[in-house]
Amino acid sequence: MSHARHAYLPAAGRDVFLPLYDPLTKLLGADRARRKLFDQASVQPDHEILDIGCGTGTLAVAIKRWLPSVNVVGLDPDPRALARGERKAMAAAVSIRFDQGFANALPYADASFDRVFSSLMFHHLPHNAKLATLGEVRRVLKPGGSLHLLDFVEPGRHSLNPLARWLHASERMESNTQERILGWMGEAGLLDPHPVAFDERLFGRIVYYRASAPAQRDSVSVTTGSRPDCSTRTKSR
Repeated sequence: MSHARHAYLPAAGRDVFLPLYDPLTKLLGADRARRKLFDQASVQPDHEILDIGCGTGTLAVAIKRWLPSVNVVGLDPDPRALARGERKAMAAAVSIRFDQGFANALPYADASFDRVFSSLMFHHLPHNAKLATLGEVRRVLKPGGSLHLLDFVEPGRHSLNPLARWLHASERMESNTQERILGWMGEAGLLDPHPVAFDERLFGRIVYYRASAPAQRDSVSVTTGSRPDCSTRTKSR
């Protein structure tokens, strides 16, 4: 786990700030944004759902409460965040599987999920992991399944809003442009990548994206680089 701890950026930037993450994102309107992301996905009662970079499990728990019949899996490399997600699921009396792992090395079989969600996570990834992550999403989506991704975009770091400038100060945000994200989706083999909607929040501009897996499986492969050497923990609630 020592290697894994240095291979991801915690949800709140630093472990010590994790207790502040949920109240801060709620205050800034992230709950409304997550609901909007879910609504665009047309999730059906029998769907298999994956939330990559699930953090403290807010979206995963919400999806299960909005549509209890779906099967929801949340994945994140941060054991502290996952522990919070497990406690949320218990408090909400919902059954969610939380796995520890990396989005660019998903521990799931091909064509396992009808929908993959990514909520305010993609900007955390280092530049060389973003295409790999989308390639993995393409691999685990069922034919005709879809990715629904919500994230910040530039020019947050140049905004007149001081909060937006602070949140966008990371070097990882430099490659998080709409054009690059859409380009990576296409390069990963996802079809019809496009922005669905835009919102201006206190923390900057966010974009809702959608892209789909082909209706039939094919042999398209994506050069994703080497996968991180990490163990995967599986828990059920």
